[in-house]
Amino acid sequence: MTCFLCHSDNKNKFAEAESFGFPLVYFICENCGLVYQSTETSQVINPDFYAETYRKIYQDNPNPTKKDLWVQEQRANHLVDLVHSHCITPPKSYLDIGASTGTLLLKFKQAFGCKVTGVEPGSAYRSFAEKNGLSMLTSIDELIPVRPNRFDLISLVHVLEHLPDPIDTLKRIKADLLSENGRLLLEVPNLYMHDSFELAHLTCFSSQKLVDTVQQAGYEVQFIARHGIPRSDMLKLYITLIAKPLSEGMPRPIIKKEPMVRIKRQFGMGYRRVVQRLFPNKAWLLLPNEVGR
Repeated sequence: MTCFLCHSDNKNKFAEAESFGFPLVYFICENCGLVYQSTETSQVINPDFYAETYRKIYQDNPNPTKKDLWVQEQRANHLVDLVHSHCITPPKSYLDIGASTGTLLLKFKQAFGCKVTGVEPGSAYRSFAEKNGLSMLTSIDELIPVRPNRFDLISLVHVLEHLPDPIDTLKRIKADLLSENGRLLLEVPNLYMHDSFELAHLTCFSSQKLVDTVQQAGYEVQFIARHGIPRSDMLKLYITLIAKPLSEGMPRPIIKKEPMVRIKRQFGMGYRRVVQRLFPNKAWLLLPNEVGR
């Protein structure tokens, strides 16, 4: 397979891992430095995977867990604050793609008084959100033909790394769903601090490759930050980005090769091990009624 970002087929093996009993192979594009899993052999390309299987494998339970709900609530509080700080105009309409239990939708509705819509392929999680009165769909393929009014804010929080072709999805969002002056909100695991190598993670993003992806899809990055919220005070586990759509016909920046990807991964994970050993209570914040990661 070729790299979705630069379309080069010049790749080498980056890492091997095992996730939930499945062997994984990640490659690095030697042209641009993107790290990705082969979609040709991935288990998650099956259309039914996210509808019924994903939560059972990851949580041993198809329904929302106490840990999951707590993490989603803390993450939602952080993202609401971020939008308050970096979006000039509060959104009047908001779409969350990969909305899970709808926690983020409810927080945004409460904070901004906006009309909210969610897309969630997981049956049990979508049902959970619907019971809270939220409008939910299974996919953007279901949403786009309805021709909704365009949204002022669209988020994909821990979703982009799961997609076979993130650029294609972001282009569709820009073409059919996001308003001209709207904002795109993304969050992904950070290759240089997060475990990253998981069954459902088809792409492992660094900050540079996330920016490249967004720019190639036709957006201008307005804000990007690495942080650990809500899991760590010291480890920059996640990357959060806000972008706005560019006018059609605007030139895309040239994709530059990211240097020293292997070394930065080794350094970041080594730093993580040291911090975990020296400052265990700050490296990982305790979850409700449990200690874990």
